[in-house]
Amino acid sequence: MSSLVHGKSVIIIIFISHLMFEVTPASPAHIHKHHLSKEREEDGAYVARDHNHITDGEHHKEFDHEAIIGSMKEAEEFDHLSPEESKKRLRILLTKMDLNKNEQIDRNELHAWILRSFSMLSEEESAERFEDADENEDGKVTWEEYKADSFGDENGLHSAEDGDDEVVKHDKVLFKAADVNKDGVLDKREFIYFTHPEEHPEMFAHILQNTLEDKDKDNNGVIDFQEFLGDRAKTHDKEWLLSEKEKFDEEYDKDGNGVLNTSEILAWVVPSNDEIATEEVDHLFASSDDDQDNVLSFDEILENHEIFVGSEATDYGEHLHNIHVFQDEL
Repeated sequence: MSSLVHGKSVIIIIFISHLMFEVTPASPAHIHKHHLSKEREEDGAYVARDHNHITDGEHHKEFDHEAIIGSMKEAEEFDHLSPEESKKRLRILLTKMDLNKNEQIDRNELHAWILRSFSMLSEEESAERFEDADENEDGKVTWEEYKADSFGDENGLHSAEDGDDEVVKHDKVLFKAADVNKDGVLDKREFIYFTHPEEHPEMFAHILQNTLEDKDKDNNGVIDFQEFLGDRAKTHDKEWLLSEKEKFDEEYDKDGNGVLNTSEILAWVVPSNDEIATEEVDHLFASSDDDQDNVLSFDEILENHEIFVGSEATDYGEHLHNIHVFQDEL
């Protein structure tokens, strides 16, 4: 599964040691082994929408495109359009984004649109997983179907029983919590709650439960720095430890008492799409508000269309030239 940054979504479930993040060997096509716990940060936090969005100060264009288009598949399609077609389709999106119909996009309109895109991306990601897990194609996913798809070995057999593996156990907690009507299976809407619990407040208590079970070794209801580090401390150097201590003290331990309480734990492990959307708005405005009037006209956005949706603008002419040369050679 991708995320917004191809590794953006969103995302999800359980807080496990660094060993669980080792690459799984390739397996037959019918065994996907993409259980949600694989997509967590090493420290246990959910992979945020902007995961790997910025590297060495550079924004990844794929994230920007998906934040506007709201679909990974369509964003990839835009990359292969001519500049003219890309602008044409972008203008259609702008008319939907422009709530007051003044042919300008203000920060609030762009922020609302990006949040809408995040929701659509989560639905797209979840739908792909649902299709993989729904083995009998009855429009519902049972726990056994999910477990076979995500934890099965190369023979399609379960690699662990529910009570024998922490990852399986934690996934089952969220599976049951997502089963809103308590019929023992997840429909497509409930499956989104399961695959993206960090985006649904009603799932936060269960996220917290899993976090404490995994991290709170002394069972006192809070997480200290050593518990925050866990087994990761065994495989990193002193410089990394100092960096993690600074992160713990300055970013997560808001009240400065040396431990993470319930609200601080959730702030750590659950990313804020609202904050990510605000940062993306700032980035897009800084990149395209040419007259710096704090609104984006349709013309400004279309002039900078590659930032928003992408196209083959940089090498489209070269492609046309190569096609003509090929035709001449024929």
